[in-house]
Amino acid sequence: MHRRTAVVVGALLAVPTLAACGADGLTPGTAAVLDGRRIPVAAVEARVAELREVAGGASADARRPPDGLVRRAVADLVLDAVVARALADRGLAVGGAEVAAARTAAQDRYGGAGPLARVLAARGVAGPGVDDYFRRELSIRRLAAATGQDAATPAGDHTVRLALAGAALHLRVNPRYGTWNADRVALLPDTPPWLAG
Repeated sequence: MHRRTAVVVGALLAVPTLAACGADGLTPGTAAVLDGRRIPVAAVEARVAELREVAGGASADARRPPDGLVRRAVADLVLDAVVARALADRGLAVGGAEVAAARTAAQDRYGGAGPLARVLAARGVAGPGVDDYFRRELSIRRLAAATGQDAATPAGDHTVRLALAGAALHLRVNPRYGTWNADRVALLPDTPPWLAG
């Protein structure tokens, strides 16, 4: 896995337990909206089911409490939407052939489809989410490369974070799942009123 992608995705996975609260005006059944494009709760539920089945429950995600799986699923889906918007804003794209090539290259590196599946399962990447994983990694690299940067460097990291922050300007997340933090590129829990500043 590319180090830059590991940093961004790692930040998303390290969020604490969320408390449920109101939907803040989002339509029922909506986990998040980015520029009018909904991420439905049904998509979150489907991703949670995938995470539970990763490698027969061998991954750390499969052993998480239900809140942790939901949080992970929402974070992944929101990040995918934000990355896709950042690419579109710059007239960039990552095609299916590129995703397939990246997957094949990873299989070659790890000695086949089975070993790669086990490596990804340990990282909480479910079978149906593997292409999303590679698309996200390629997209992050492309966002940096568009300005002549390498996503694995501090300058490239900064470039990508700025692109994602701009793409998330019109993102609304159902507060029961938390709040998107553009600086940390992470889904964070809302602070309870009695702990707020």
